[in-house]
Amino acid sequence: MRHYSKIIFVCDSGTSRAPMAEAILKEYTIRYPLEIESRGLVVLFPEPINQKAEAILISNGIDMSEKMSSQLTGEDLSPDNLLLTFEAEQREKILEQYEEASHANVQVLTELVGDELEIMNPYGGTLQSYGLCYETLNKTIQKLVNLINETD
Repeated sequence: MRHYSKIIFVCDSGTSRAPMAEAILKEYTIRYPLEIESRGLVVLFPEPINQKAEAILISNGIDMSEKMSSQLTGEDLSPDNLLLTFEAEQREKILEQYEEASHANVQVLTELVGDELEIMNPYGGTLQSYGLCYETLNKTIQKLVNLINETD
């Protein structure tokens, strides 16, 4: 994996998986300077992080209470940025909607790290389903950190 200046996690609304992934990755040590952000595919107006996602993050010692969702824009698709989605369908939407998008820097997180299953959207589920999403994200992001830190 090549060096990127920024990793942007992208989910549908920008209020659950993407900000959780952003928060988790920020907890790890990366060997080189790397901006970490999150965006939504459809953000009509800025919204706070989902309350259940926030509760799970707080229970794991992470405060994202100030985080607000923001819309993915063409400017986010710089060749120096790596966009990570949670589903192949999200990746396809980005590749279709943004002419700046390329297969090289728009990836499905689980495919990139070699996992077979996509990370399910906990939206509308129980607090337990958000907790399970957090645990899955954390394991997947540990693999991502290893990939990033192995890069020369």
